[in-house]
Amino acid sequence: MTGGDVSADPPRFSRTFTAGSEHIDELGHVNNAVWVQWIQDLATAHWNTAARAEDRAAFYWVVVRHEIDYRGNIAIGERAEGTTWIEGEARGATSIRMVEFRDASGKPLVSAKTSWAMLNRESGRPARVRPPILAPFRSAS
Repeated sequence: MTGGDVSADPPRFSRTFTAGSEHIDELGHVNNAVWVQWIQDLATAHWNTAARAEDRAAFYWVVVRHEIDYRGNIAIGERAEGTTWIEGEARGATSIRMVEFRDASGKPLVSAKTSWAMLNRESGRPARVRPPILAPFRSAS
């Protein structure tokens, strides 16, 4: 992908999560707060896997906003496949990340649109997300 073209589907990053007893609420399924933690865990794993070493050393990300739709759930011992990707172009210091969780049969469980702000590790201040920072998330490696 070149020239900022985002018309093609961006590469996706996936990871499997298994519901343990510590994830289950009084309703017998994964608590909503756990899904939020899994969203963050998935995003962090994607950054740590795909980002350039110099960018990981210079920047970190914080959540600005979560928009989450809960459509289903899983019980103890069941697994969910989490998939994430970067949506569109960055705006200043913020970037949009999409997340989907599906059960073993492919049924949608949770979907989220999350906004993240990139901060400079040294100053702790927001840093503009330049194209080279997102480039590793734009093409399959």
